[in-house]
Amino acid sequence: MEAFLVSTGIVALAEMGDKTQLLSLVLAARFRKPWPIVWGIFAATLANHALAGALGSWVTQVLGPDVLRWVLGLSFIAMAGWMLIPDKLDEDDGASAAPRLGVFGTTLVAFFLAEMGDKTQVATVMLAAQFQAWGPVVIGTTLGMMIANAPVVWFGERITRKVPIQLVHTIGALVFMVLGVLALIA
Repeated sequence: MEAFLVSTGIVALAEMGDKTQLLSLVLAARFRKPWPIVWGIFAATLANHALAGALGSWVTQVLGPDVLRWVLGLSFIAMAGWMLIPDKLDEDDGASAAPRLGVFGTTLVAFFLAEMGDKTQVATVMLAAQFQAWGPVVIGTTLGMMIANAPVVWFGERITRKVPIQLVHTIGALVFMVLGVLALIA
């Protein structure tokens, strides 16, 4: 249960102001069909995080416990710094590409590609390695992504104007820093 709850909370925080959250806003503004967008985000996130979680689980078997502890601790501390760098949506993230795939297909492809190498994907790898619990981590990180992105699709700019993104990033950075320090001293 701890792996699920920590994964959900960390990813929901990490996703605030992230490029994939901005992509959700762009897709919602462009297509104005929230359900296919939300289902596309869900499917893309589940596939992406399942692969990331599998990588995290594999890493735990390859590295010894001492090396893994240092890698995880330093990775969480690095993630804390990364959280403080604001994301911007790149022009070529695919939001306008391939409308012939339909709203769901365009969202699925754009979101899956935008999530590659993203903070939340890296966090999923690290959390799966730390908790050695692939299923709860993948379910938790996927839920965290949905908590952060589905409201953006439905409520759009009203939310982004009211949420102090820098505060959310700072809180997320502190959580990653604490996890990193705890992994190093444990």
